[in-house]
Amino acid sequence: MKTSRNSWQSVYRVVRRIPAGRVATYGQIAALAGMPGAARQVGWALHALTEDDDVPWQRVINARGEVSSRGIREIEDLQRALLRSEGVDFNRADRVDLTRFAWQPRSTGAVAGKRQKSARKRGTERARKNAQTAGGKR
Repeated sequence: MKTSRNSWQSVYRVVRRIPAGRVATYGQIAALAGMPGAARQVGWALHALTEDDDVPWQRVINARGEVSSRGIREIEDLQRALLRSEGVDFNRADRVDLTRFAWQPRSTGAVAGKRQKSARKRGTERARKNAQTAGGKR
């Protein structure tokens, strides 16, 4: 089954949010795009980009902090060069220190919003239950 570029727009929206000098992992992008566990689809979406697209694909790397192998060394070297030009450093093992360069979005989007709402709801329910229990002990 062929996936249309339209279905990858949520991936592209998230990747566009990554600021220069920061990186994100395929899995992080998948989760933020509302597709947890779909890191591979993020790779496919980025692979489908053309030169005319305004998506900073170079800012997405694997969970080990490495530029993922594509079988085309020139593209991997280009990605490293683009990241270096943005101030991202690679160590001797050719890895990015994710504790230093990982993008930490302010908002994790709709998925986090649902989690926060659920957490608030659970907290409210606990408070009601505690109040009822305390009221019954008087």
